[in-house]
Amino acid sequence: MPKPISKMAAGSTGESDQLENSIMLALSHPLATFLAGIRFLSIIPISWNQDRDGRFFRASLIWFPVIGLLIGGVTATLVSFFIGILPGSVSAFFAIVLLAGISGCLHLDGVADSFDGLLSSRPRTRALEIMRDSHIGAMGVIAIVFLLLGKFAALSSLSTENILQVIILMPMAGRTAIVLTMSILPYARQEDGLGMLFYSSETRKVAVVVTACVLMVSALISIYSLILMIVTIMLPVTFFAFWCHKKLGGATGDTLGAVCELTELSVAVGFCLLPGLG
Repeated sequence: MPKPISKMAAGSTGESDQLENSIMLALSHPLATFLAGIRFLSIIPISWNQDRDGRFFRASLIWFPVIGLLIGGVTATLVSFFIGILPGSVSAFFAIVLLAGISGCLHLDGVADSFDGLLSSRPRTRALEIMRDSHIGAMGVIAIVFLLLGKFAALSSLSTENILQVIILMPMAGRTAIVLTMSILPYARQEDGLGMLFYSSETRKVAVVVTACVLMVSALISIYSLILMIVTIMLPVTFFAFWCHKKLGGATGDTLGAVCELTELSVAVGFCLLPGLG
């Protein structure tokens, strides 16, 4: 997930901060940790306390689903102005553009880099080098095209009354998938990378808290939503994590971005099967 971060933010994390309890830090500095996550996961221009982001990146992980919910809420609000005026397919197109745009196309870039490496038929070391290359290959282009077509087809298939609900849930599920994948896989690169900014000894505990909260939100909607959220999150996380482990030996920032996008697609397709939403 290559996104520019200042040297101050990336390098200000000392050894004592790395050992700091992520959950307690998020609870004691909720606004600072939340904004650190916002700045990384979106293009929302908030500069307050930005110079301290290096300390709060790991703790911001606990807010990832909330940030996803915010991105989905903003997108759904904007798309609601088009529903009833434009055809459903056009509303779906705007939803996809807004979801990608608010995130700065961060995770789509991860999709391209990940599939260039994972489908390269090269050994682990070379695959990681290919993923770090800023140039996009044929496999990356194909993966992005298929992904966007899948999202468009799924969202276009939903009724106009329920597409907004799915738009809200997609980015929340995607960011949850990032946290879950981090709890399953180690970091694949020996050298530091953007993904490493968020890894800590508390990652698995954070994943438990995050997953519980997301499932509670889903249960409040309906039992069908709860079941589908479990299935549509765990399927891409499980299979993609297995693939990354076999090919790369773990996760990278790019693969974390890719699993976010794959989970969003999985949720959109899954909710087409939900009675009353198609």
